[in-house]
Amino acid sequence: MERIDGHTGLFGIFATPIKHSLSPKMHNNAFAKLGLNDVYLAFEVGQDQLANAVQSMRTLHMRGANISMPNKQAIVPLLDKLSPAAQLTGTVNTVVNDHGVLTGHITDGTGFMQALRDEGLNILGAKMVLAGAGGAGTAIAIQAALDGVGEIAIFNRRSGAKWSQACKNVELINHHTKCQATLHALEDQSDFKQELASADIYCDTTSLGMKPHENESLVNDPAWFHKQMIVFDAVYAPRETKLLKVAKQAGVAHRLNGIGMIIEQGAEAFQLWTGKQMPVDYIRHLLFEDDQVAKNKN
Repeated sequence: MERIDGHTGLFGIFATPIKHSLSPKMHNNAFAKLGLNDVYLAFEVGQDQLANAVQSMRTLHMRGANISMPNKQAIVPLLDKLSPAAQLTGTVNTVVNDHGVLTGHITDGTGFMQALRDEGLNILGAKMVLAGAGGAGTAIAIQAALDGVGEIAIFNRRSGAKWSQACKNVELINHHTKCQATLHALEDQSDFKQELASADIYCDTTSLGMKPHENESLVNDPAWFHKQMIVFDAVYAPRETKLLKVAKQAGVAHRLNGIGMIIEQGAEAFQLWTGKQMPVDYIRHLLFEDDQVAKNKN
């Protein structure tokens, strides 16, 4: 509280529900660690209040905001500018206020790529199999293609609500990047198994693995994986999902949950707002101390 005065900069997150968010703890502790006179608050905002909330950023001179569900796409027409990745995905999770000019960014994809680099993993030129075409799946697919992943096989249920988005993602990647993207139906399990056999990385961005689907996974047979690949699950609670357990049984050495991505997407937003590097190791320890202890033991 001693940091808050008449010069304190205001940041926040607009979403609903929002009370469970880790973002206030992440950013406020990062501000305090670096001695920055800023504060980050959570605002319960749905699509019906979004236009007023965006205008409040200008009125209150908020320096920036995070955007989460259900506002990531709805906010796009309310902003002045978009980053290249945000423009391609049509999705925004971070807004920077530059003297009243609001620019939208999407940091989920850069957070994913940085989380891999943090583990010493390089997937440039590699083949990715990606399940899901929601907000995270779209951001990861677009950013991976922009960064230089060679091939992406996108799987989604043909009967699912995101099939049209998956079609759009493939078209955008093939038209705007050098990456080759293909679209596949998850209903075709033979095709799914065949694509995984030649994949360098499998990335699952579906909700399977988190409550109430803790015991579910798109891959249940360890034989579908090979030891040299990377298996990434965007879910971070529980720490070891059913998918990661299957990958462990297969002897896959590089198994990642969504914790690194959550932290790194926040770190990217932090740098866009402040121009400074978030103290990532410090934040990881604060938010996920038990996970870090377990990781060190392994």
